[in-house]
Amino acid sequence: MRAVVQRVARASVTVDGDVVGAIEHGLLVYLGAARGDGPADLEYVASKVAGLRVFENDAGQMDLAVSDVGGAVLVVSQFTLFGDVRRGRRPSFTDAADPDDANALYEAFVANLRARGLPVETGRFRASMIVDAAVRGPVTILLDSRKTF
Repeated sequence: MRAVVQRVARASVTVDGDVVGAIEHGLLVYLGAARGDGPADLEYVASKVAGLRVFENDAGQMDLAVSDVGGAVLVVSQFTLFGDVRRGRRPSFTDAADPDDANALYEAFVANLRARGLPVETGRFRASMIVDAAVRGPVTILLDSRKTF
């Protein structure tokens, strides 16, 4: 499972002209599931997102998690995180989980964050979305459950 996490001042997702998810201060998470991902992958990435200390404390150090600053999380499904362009210029998505498995993992990821007490908004799975974000910093972190060195 992969996630690209951005610290944002605000972020929203629009589908067919309607805002389906929006947050103010918090984290925008683009989430992709790979073939073979399971509960351990989900737990690893959810734990990292919830505990990521990318917000500044009073001394200006990145030392606070989203829950410490009263922030929220906007989770957007993003199968293209598994796009492979090593051969040619057109991405191959053979490593991405099939849609049914990916949707189940996406929903479980959102539930996991909510169970941790985080306010979570979402995009719409498999929809064509417009994501609008004011990235603060910029701070962008890549998480990958299969690269846990």
